Amino acid sequence: MPKIKIIVGLVLLALLVSTGWQIAACEYANYELKDDLKDVASLGASRIGLAEQQSDDQLRAAAVRKAAGQEIALDPAQITVTRSGTGETQMVFPQAKYGARIWLPGFRQVIHFRDTSA
Repeated sequence: MPKIKIIVGLVLLALLVSTGWQIAACEYANYELKDDLKDVASLGASRIGLAEQQSDDQLRAAAVRKAAGQEIALDPAQITVTRSGTGETQMVFPQAKYGARIWLPGFRQVIHFRDTSA
């Protein structure tokens, strides 16, 4: 009987560690995506006159590329670009909404994220 308790305890510990690892990996990728969205939003070259203002589609494509670098599958439709101001003082706020799956034996959970550059 004590061996069964030990085995069951180790299996539960392994499931707990596996779930924690998956959640931590999703949260870390989400943190990195937030940082990447801030980079996309900064538009430093356009603010100082070195480049033209990027269109919403270009910003979406850049955000999708950044997300792919974090192994997050995003569709351009999942990214919303909001602008405020005009000309050189224009601020850009890309926002991404997506879900990440966590797998357990016989169970699947989706964690929803909503990232913005603000």
